[in-house]
Amino acid sequence: MTNSINDLNKTLSEADCLINEAQINEALDKMATQITKDLGEKRPLVLCVMNGGLIPTAGLLERLNFPLELDYIHATRYGMATEGALLKWLSYPQSSLKDRDILVIDDIFDQGYTLQAIIHWLEGQETKSVSTATVINKLHDRKVDMMPDYIGVDAEDRFLFGYGMDYNGFFRNLKGVYAIKDS
Repeated sequence: MTNSINDLNKTLSEADCLINEAQINEALDKMATQITKDLGEKRPLVLCVMNGGLIPTAGLLERLNFPLELDYIHATRYGMATEGALLKWLSYPQSSLKDRDILVIDDIFDQGYTLQAIIHWLEGQETKSVSTATVINKLHDRKVDMMPDYIGVDAEDRFLFGYGMDYNGFFRNLKGVYAIKDS
């Protein structure tokens, strides 16, 4: 399949909506309540994992009503592919990390290799603490030995896109989470 507008629209029209906008908002509200309780008095540095974490970070930030700073990190195993490869670092945070409470926000906790590598790198930067949040947790048994501190909602083990996750570089902007139609 190509990335023509017709093919992309067909993919979306045939996809299954697994998590709708209301369910995402409910998950974000729950996550924000817990994050506020845990980090609201700590002036954390929030690190958005680009590109997938952009939409979820925005959704959470508008619910966090306490002093925080925002920066980003860009490390990826996927690029525009549908399967992960070796981790590639594209950008490091510009903010000082030493003695900071860090909150890393990403779109999905799939196998966890990217998030785990980011955590290990951050811990080597003399941070005070590192917490992690993902809106989606994909349900399967192929994960690294860690879990995010804050998880929004579980999703079945299918190819997902929307709400930060892409399909061939497209559809990160969707307000729901979709799965490619099973063949």
